[in-house]
Amino acid sequence: MKDITIKITDREGKLHEIQAPTDMAMNLMEVVRSYELAPEGTIGICGGMAMCASCQCYVKSDHELQEMGVDEDMMLAEAFHVEDNSRLGCQIQITPEMDGLEVELAPES
Repeated sequence: MKDITIKITDREGKLHEIQAPTDMAMNLMEVVRSYELAPEGTIGICGGMAMCASCQCYVKSDHELQEMGVDEDMMLAEAFHVEDNSRLGCQIQITPEMDGLEVELAPES
């Protein structure tokens, strides 16, 4: 497998073009944490269980993402700063099909 390119705009508005591995079963939240694109303790607070919305992001590209599950839908219904293109980063798996994905991190709650 190869790495893919993802464009992530952090909470300060800075765009980061990063390489993400497709062979490590990572999700977007884990990639953001590994590149330290958000301050420690402000993203992935629940550990990727779709229980906190700290990894909420806005999907800017037109990639076909996995359908939103019930837990993610319920969490976003209670979150702040939710938009039509909101998803939880912990629920977006890094796969070869995600090459070129563009997201923006939602403001901290």
